[in-house]
Amino acid sequence: MLEALIVQFHIKPEFVEQFESAIKQNAVTSLNEEPGCKFFDVCRDPADPTVFFLYELYDNQEAIQAHMRSRHFLEFSEQTKDWVAQKTVHAMRRSVGGMLP
Repeated sequence: MLEALIVQFHIKPEFVEQFESAIKQNAVTSLNEEPGCKFFDVCRDPADPTVFFLYELYDNQEAIQAHMRSRHFLEFSEQTKDWVAQKTVHAMRRSVGGMLP
């Protein structure tokens, strides 16, 4: 079973565009440089552009921990920490396969 992270960010309005660029780069780098990262989707609420939703799939908990220790993740977290008004993280286990890997 794959491990899932579901993350919702509420971004301060003056930082929305910078955050969107940074989170997209974080997703691309995670997929390209982390063998345990299988899927990293970035969504944005069309009704509220300050809300971002991430859906990430990893091989296991070790892959999640490697992601959180990665240089690009730590740099992203430091860069965006003052841009975030609220962040919620849910860790789940994917139990039913679907169209995603």
